[in-house]
Amino acid sequence: MKTFIFIVIFFAGNLLFMSYKYINYQDDTWIVPDQFSNMENPYASDEDEDEIGKGLYNIHCRSCHGKKGEGDGSNASELETEVPNLTLDNIQSQPGGAIYFKVIMGKNEMPSFDKKIKSEEDRWLLVNYILSL
Repeated sequence: MKTFIFIVIFFAGNLLFMSYKYINYQDDTWIVPDQFSNMENPYASDEDEDEIGKGLYNIHCRSCHGKKGEGDGSNASELETEVPNLTLDNIQSQPGGAIYFKVIMGKNEMPSFDKKIKSEEDRWLLVNYILSL
């Protein structure tokens, strides 16, 4: 009888864990308000001669998203959610304002960089760099 109870508890626990992971995985929808999706990038055509965008990426994004943005950074395996590959079309086809919103606001394990990257120009240069990966 004890073995039966153990098996039931074991399978129930696994079912709950898998349900949590499934629900967590399914919650990858990131709704971006229209005001951000429709934002025009005032620095879209600017050349980043000082590589500010790349520098900000290396400081704030590389540890999770990886050197080339492929979601394989050194901290990626420590996270519960899958780190997106920024080079894929589903990211690269997003409007710059959507990327801007996600970087600045953050969500779940993706931190907000609102207080860390204060300059509007720097924020947009980071967006430009992400969209160049």
